[in-house]
Amino acid sequence: MTKLFLSLHVLAAIVAIGPVTVAASMFSPALRRVRRDPGDQDALTTLRTLHRICRVYAAVGLAVPVFGFATASSLGVLGSPWLIVSIVLTAAAAAILALLLLPAQARELAALGAAAPVPALSAAALSHAVDAPPGRSADRRDAQAGREAARLAMLTGVFNLLWATVTVLMIVRPGSTTGA
Repeated sequence: MTKLFLSLHVLAAIVAIGPVTVAASMFSPALRRVRRDPGDQDALTTLRTLHRICRVYAAVGLAVPVFGFATASSLGVLGSPWLIVSIVLTAAAAAILALLLLPAQARELAALGAAAPVPALSAAALSHAVDAPPGRSADRRDAQAGREAARLAMLTGVFNLLWATVTVLMIVRPGSTTGA
């Protein structure tokens, strides 16, 4: 049974966590692309898709600790320091994803009007928006948007670093008797 749990744990980690780390890493550059060219519908669709991948695979990722606990229990290593550190780091990564990254991505999509279909602008409104000179408030919005994209990139880096550390701990397992 241990081999089954371990296999399911590793498969769940590869299938669920891999796509989240890649999609979350791609979100900030895609956000910057959309900010540079707000009319680029392909870039906006990419942004929506990356957020959806992060959301869906985050939910699928709940299987990773479930199978991890089953594996650790069957191996009798639940009290091992390397496993406790891995659990804490996994919880930190999950908290960053659920409490910071996903909500920030959703806020950015909402700010772009990408959470729902974008209503068509009338010709007069479009003309006014195009002719309006960028003022100080537009500059501030652009600066804020740049900071938000940078913050998302930083949080994603921390999230990915936590998962990389957990992966190394799972492979090396300090104090392991396997000699590997």
